[in-house]
Amino acid sequence: MKTQQIQLKKWTKAAFSIGGLILLAACANTSEDYAKAGDWNAVGYSDGIKGKQHRTASDFKDYGTVNVNDYADGYMKGIKEYCNPNHAYQIGLSGNYYEGVCEGTPDSQKFRMEWQRGWNDSQLNK
Repeated sequence: MKTQQIQLKKWTKAAFSIGGLILLAACANTSEDYAKAGDWNAVGYSDGIKGKQHRTASDFKDYGTVNVNDYADGYMKGIKEYCNPNHAYQIGLSGNYYEGVCEGTPDSQKFRMEWQRGWNDSQLNK
């Protein structure tokens, strides 16, 4: 019985890992598309939900005029979702590096601990 539980736990982790990777792949190049379309809120959200560092207007110099307020609003929405400690373990387990974007948020310590736990487990599975 215990062996079955361990196998089920490993299978569950693998399934979540694959699901997380699929989700990230679906979001892979949308920032560029949104920037070309001038949807700066969506660019910010896309960066935030992926846990990327906040960009400046000069990072988008090839796209013409940038609405930095829309970008910042979208980014904050994305970061709020990304920094949920209930998802941090899966982010780490998927092998996604944490860039420290949750520091200063109410659950930053819990997020980092859960991400680290997932990251450590991902390294053991390699």
